[in-house]
Amino acid sequence: MTTPLSLARRGFSALALATIMALPAAAADIRIGLQEDPDILDPHEARTFVGRIVFNALCDKLIDTDEKLEFVPRLATSWTISDAGKTVTFKLRAGVTFHDGTPFDAAAVKANIERAQTSKTSRRKSEIKSVTAVEVIDPTTVAFKLSAPDAPLLAQLSDRAGMMLSPASFDKPVGAKPICSGPYKFVERVQNDRIVLERFAEHWEKEKYSFDKVIFRTIPDSTVRLANLRSGQLDMLERLAASDVSGAKSDTGLKVVSVVGLGYQGISININNGARADTPLGKDKRVRQALSLAIDREALNQVVFEGLFEPTIQPFPSSSPYYDKGFPPPKRDIAKAKALLKEAGVPTFSFEMQVANSPVDQQVAQVIQAMVAEAGIDIKLRSSEFATMLKSQTAGDFQATRVGWSGRVDPDGNLHQFVTTGGGINDTKFSNPIVDKELNASRLVYDVAARKAHFDAAAKVLREELPLVYLYLPAWIWALSNKVDGFVPNPDGMIRLAGVKLK
Repeated sequence: MTTPLSLARRGFSALALATIMALPAAAADIRIGLQEDPDILDPHEARTFVGRIVFNALCDKLIDTDEKLEFVPRLATSWTISDAGKTVTFKLRAGVTFHDGTPFDAAAVKANIERAQTSKTSRRKSEIKSVTAVEVIDPTTVAFKLSAPDAPLLAQLSDRAGMMLSPASFDKPVGAKPICSGPYKFVERVQNDRIVLERFAEHWEKEKYSFDKVIFRTIPDSTVRLANLRSGQLDMLERLAASDVSGAKSDTGLKVVSVVGLGYQGISININNGARADTPLGKDKRVRQALSLAIDREALNQVVFEGLFEPTIQPFPSSSPYYDKGFPPPKRDIAKAKALLKEAGVPTFSFEMQVANSPVDQQVAQVIQAMVAEAGIDIKLRSSEFATMLKSQTAGDFQATRVGWSGRVDPDGNLHQFVTTGGGINDTKFSNPIVDKELNASRLVYDVAARKAHFDAAAKVLREELPLVYLYLPAWIWALSNKVDGFVPNPDGMIRLAGVKLK
């Protein structure tokens, strides 16, 4: 019988095997398999999910979230909100140093926030737009002055916007050698192969981190990733394929851990980002509606994900108080899809969809391709490495992209930056005054019911316009060697190494 391991061995190139064999792990190293190669290792510019996994070992944040999604102190030990919600004051941890030996203090916080706001290539601008000034009160106290109350701000600071870089490194390209203050410091990166970090001996919480090195390996093929885990070349992997769950659970040398996630997967459509938006799909909402109606989301979940994921047409998980129960996933309706296309004057048409080169993403795209063909929609698939795909999307070199989002604790993080005018990750260049008004207003109130009313009003427009066609809500599934102990799953999908050990 052909096994995943034998397939993996056949599929390996000599170079790939040589690379793996050249990286034997010491007892105090941990090797983690990633599904994609991260993009730039600069938290102010980065946008990939796997990049956030690397950053969690490399860069401390002002605050973090625990497995219950509650905010917990990191570089900030406490915070208070005053001045009718327009001032947030942080007390900072004393005695922290960056990897280059320079001190972390209030001045460093100010420098980081100002860089995130003013750097031409920063993707954090819309996340911290409300911050009008950062005032250094003393070395361990810093106050954020806001233009208005900002309900999502703490959630943003628990992610990349709150990751602190050494200001001394700002005179050079940060992504080539990021200098943070996390438990591990940067050693090397080989594009599309590995990122190596080593223990930072001066970390303020060093006793919680057991490994001398953390080696992230990029292995897009889920079968090859699992084969590497089984053969001992990896100690854990993120995003175990749903089709491999039962096999991994039956393997006595492995354990499988999962948790319901915060994010979504879908199709991003170029509405107004350059010349490639000039398609029936980009210019006519009826065509986008037809595309959505031609997809059987439940069948997609069963065929590709063994029924483990949740079909959706919303950017929020069903566990969120912002999820609208009045809008479950629509039933597939080929007749209505055809009628919409006829009404739009394109009974048949073709468009190109980018898709990442991982086998799972390829399978999802191929299933969608077959489904919508029945409505007269021909999808041409363009496969590429994940980071390259995102660069094309940013540049407007796409008609549609099969893409997803790992999710954020605050619902604003799943929506605002994607669909508001000038949003940091609004690659579609969708712009609607009602959506802008409602999502901006949602940031000004802290009451859940009041915020939900704004999200619902924006959702009504977005369901009609469909710059993003939502497909399903994934669960995070990790596979680990039985030697790995102490890993705690978090709904944000991150790998936190505090307390993790190899037996």
